[in-house]
Amino acid sequence: MLHKMLQLAGQLTSRGKLSILIYHQVLSEFDPMRPTEPTAQMFDWQMRLLQQYFTPLSLDQALHHLKHNTLPPNAVCVTFDDGYLNNLTVAQPILAKYAIPATVYIATAFSTGRNMWNDRLIHLFAAQSRQQLQLDDEQVQLGDWQDRRNKAQQWLKQLKYLPLAQRLDKIDQFYRQNNADEQAALMMSPAQIKQLADCGVTIGAHTVNHPILKVIPEQQQRQEINQSKQQLESWLGSPVQHFAYPNGAKNTDFDDITVKLVESNGFVSAVTTDWGISTADTSRYQLKRFTPWDKTAGHFHLRLIKNASGF
Repeated sequence: MLHKMLQLAGQLTSRGKLSILIYHQVLSEFDPMRPTEPTAQMFDWQMRLLQQYFTPLSLDQALHHLKHNTLPPNAVCVTFDDGYLNNLTVAQPILAKYAIPATVYIATAFSTGRNMWNDRLIHLFAAQSRQQLQLDDEQVQLGDWQDRRNKAQQWLKQLKYLPLAQRLDKIDQFYRQNNADEQAALMMSPAQIKQLADCGVTIGAHTVNHPILKVIPEQQQRQEINQSKQQLESWLGSPVQHFAYPNGAKNTDFDDITVKLVESNGFVSAVTTDWGISTADTSRYQLKRFTPWDKTAGHFHLRLIKNASGF
């Protein structure tokens, strides 16, 4: 009864409004270092809910409807950022089970086996065999999972806006300081990206190295945007038309220069991480996204309706 009522509320308040969900990973089992990432079991009921009470669309379908003012009520798109292997091995079978279209944005530098800097840092804090870390001149004591998560987040924030090369050098230094082994590859290879595309999932670009675009020179931004598109098109043998800004907050992570570069490079859309809905008046290069992190179906559904309603 609750879901039917929420579906009706959505039909009354969400016409002409598009909700785009952001995901990164779908885990085969719960990870205490990543408590907001859904497990396969959670993702299954989320996609079942979308199938039953929403109108899931591919990004191309949604853009067509926005252009022609024909967007159905309760319209929703599913997107993933970065290019994790579990998008293929865990999420895709569930998406196929419920016939949910999806778009996966790939940061191409990590398709050759090297993990993203944030995952490498989290791995240092996650190792249960390690009770302390030496990070620069600071010795960091590691306690329970909450303590490890909190301290990992503090260091992620410290490093996030460093110049790209300096940030990567820091992570390499931390691994040397702690004599740490690398985690197994978390991201899809080019062949696996192609496999995902062959399953009907749309592949989009997410730069090469996942930098904060606003803080790097315009020429370097152009190179990151261009090269990611070219690499993906080479791997897929087909055009790549959609883009996601790394980190994705307007004026913090990208700016109007970045938007113009994306548009001039032949993309037809770009998504941010600014929360909200998109309408016919929203720039196709600044589409908003949203994901309710609720652990129950009722709260998940309610927050989606509230987002689409603008409450």
